[in-house]
Amino acid sequence: MVLEGVSGIGKSTLAALLARRLDGSRLHTLADPHTGWSDTANRQFNALPQFAFYLSGLLHVSDRIRACRPIGPVIADRYVSSVTACHAAAHGLDPADVAHLIDPFRPSLATPDHTFYLHCSAAVLRERLRSKTDTKQDDTDLFDVPGRLKQLTENFRQVADSDPTATVLNTDSMSPTELADAICTHMERTRA
Repeated sequence: MVLEGVSGIGKSTLAALLARRLDGSRLHTLADPHTGWSDTANRQFNALPQFAFYLSGLLHVSDRIRACRPIGPVIADRYVSSVTACHAAAHGLDPADVAHLIDPFRPSLATPDHTFYLHCSAAVLRERLRSKTDTKQDDTDLFDVPGRLKQLTENFRQVADSDPTATVLNTDSMSPTELADAICTHMERTRA
């Protein structure tokens, strides 16, 4: 399964909780060694080299997903939809154009069974970001860059609309435990 949504919405917390509950593997789309290079890529690369960096991260984590699947469930904190929505927002592009750049590589990317798009109000997101201990540029840009949150929210909506594995969850009034319960219930219903 994949957890998608804007920075600070609670994907990492939820992914850790689900991995423990399901005895699964938790992966972030920018797995090592990419994690340490993302700040440099974001500050120093123009749109196309930056896209190539994130695409290489997708391909790398896809290989890791395939390696972990035989062991048990895999919970990915971000995946293809995040690269599409975030890159489009950062560079003023249409998400469909970014998705088109990914298309030739889709046969190499592991396909999720479920993708949960997490959504919340701006007020709730501000509160969650205040309590976040590992704040990054992407987090602060949501409110510091005019229109960024609105554009990202719209991009994720657009990407979810074309995703056959999508389930959109409004997280405003839900704790991580309640979200994990809702996701597990959804997965059980779809297997039945």
